[in-house]
Amino acid sequence: MLFSFLVTLREGFEIALIIAIVLGYLARTGNRQAFGPVWAGVGIAALVTVAASGALVVGIAEASASAQEAFEGVTMLLAVGVLTWMVLWMKRQAASIGGDLRAGVDVALRRGSLWAMVGLAFSAVIREGIETALFLVAGASAATDSGVAFIGGGVAGFAVAAVLGYGIYRGSHLLPIRQFFTVSGIVVIVLAAGLLSNGLMELQESALIPTLGGRPWDTDGLLSMTTTLGRLAHTLIGYDSAPTWGQIVAYWTYLLGGIAAFTLVRVRVPGRAPTPKSNAAVGRS
Repeated sequence: MLFSFLVTLREGFEIALIIAIVLGYLARTGNRQAFGPVWAGVGIAALVTVAASGALVVGIAEASASAQEAFEGVTMLLAVGVLTWMVLWMKRQAASIGGDLRAGVDVALRRGSLWAMVGLAFSAVIREGIETALFLVAGASAATDSGVAFIGGGVAGFAVAAVLGYGIYRGSHLLPIRQFFTVSGIVVIVLAAGLLSNGLMELQESALIPTLGGRPWDTDGLLSMTTTLGRLAHTLIGYDSAPTWGQIVAYWTYLLGGIAAFTLVRVRVPGRAPTPKSNAAVGRS
């Protein structure tokens, strides 16, 4: 539940931020008649995301045991790659995303086309939606929660994200947007490191990759993976009471490298050379 909550809170907030920026700009420029097409685009993107998630879940459920392990492993590694790229991309583009979206709205309004506005909202949301679906499906493969708890955590995360997005739309300047993305970005990297470790083990068990080496320790006596805390640690951070050398090296290499890359990535500020000291906020570009 906590895994799905953290994922949908972070990714849902990106979606809510995009919608808030677009609707807020339309309201300020006297173009509220375009709210309908925007919500239509958001709705279509949501339907595509749900359909993609359903296809992945059905594909996993109908596969053989060995194929399920292989499919889950590949899905986890794909999720790690996509999430890593998106976290770094969002950090770099944070200062200019508001200006880019408003420029896109201006173009759609000049064209006077309903489908142009629908397409703008759809393209802005679908990327985040598919990313969220991929991460949730990959996380569900490793989660030990019940299906209801996992879905409930995801719904709760989206609900909180929606409330935060509404606050931004209403002009709240009290939300520490930049700090939120910094902290949540690091959290996503930690979750992705766990998925990487779990994904490699799934691929080894499916015989898609060779053995990942010996197991240098076994902490099952201290924290068993059959306990609630052990299962939670396995889902969130990829805890394994008896990890292989391959898992250990991959986990720490990715975790330390990912956090270093995230903290060092430069924020793009329009009209200036990129600088890591920029104080530009997401919604004020």
